[in-house]
Formats: sequence, C-alpha cells, structure tokens
Amino acid sequence: MSKSLKVYGLAHCSTCQKAQSELENAGWTVQFRDVQKEPLDQAMRQRLVVEWGDKVVNRASLTWRGMSDAERAADPIAMMGEKPSVMKRPAIEAGDLRLLGWTANVKRALDVPV
Repeated sequence: MSKSLKVYGLAHCSTCQKAQSELENAGWTVQFRDVQKEPLDQAMRQRLVVEWGDKVVNRASLTWRGMSDAERAADPIAMMGEKPSVMKRPAIEAGDLRLLGWTANVKRALDVPV
C-alpha cells in the first residue's frame, strides 16, 4: 500500500526540506506545494484557518517580525494571501490527518523516526 500526503510550505525553508526528506525516507510519497510560487486560493487559506486557527500564522518568522502592527492585525486568511511566507510550515494533509509544523508529535503521528 502506498502512503501519500500533501505538504504545504516553502521550497527554501529548511524545516520543509527536512520534513520532506524524512517523510520520503519513512516511505511516504510527498506531494509538495510551495505556497510562495503557487499561492493558496482563498478557500484553501480559509480551510487552514478553520482547522488550525491562529496557530497557522508563524509569529516567530522573519516575515512576521518585519510586518507593521496594522499588517499583524489583519485577518489571517488575507494575511496569508498577501504574505504566504507568514504561514506556519509545513502544513501536512495525510488522509484525515491535518498536522502543522515538524515536531516530534507530528513525526510520531506519521510513523517517522523521532
């Protein structure tokens, strides 16, 4: 049985690269989407906000730190449309699983060695 999943992130993000490599080494077929080069549409951004709420915005990112207070106060759906790199990454869809980030818990959920 083939295990496949979708990963949303940035191609130049070291965490996304590490996640993709570790997932492939664990037997996953990874469909990667660079949200900078191929922005998410309004419906997809809305779905991410519904699933993860405020956690979908990476408040530790360089993008976030460079934003004005007015930009930070914007709706997360609009914010991710304007600045895709503010999205926490990777965002992973594996069947019914929806996972955010590349933590030990995310790895365990996907049977990736921790």
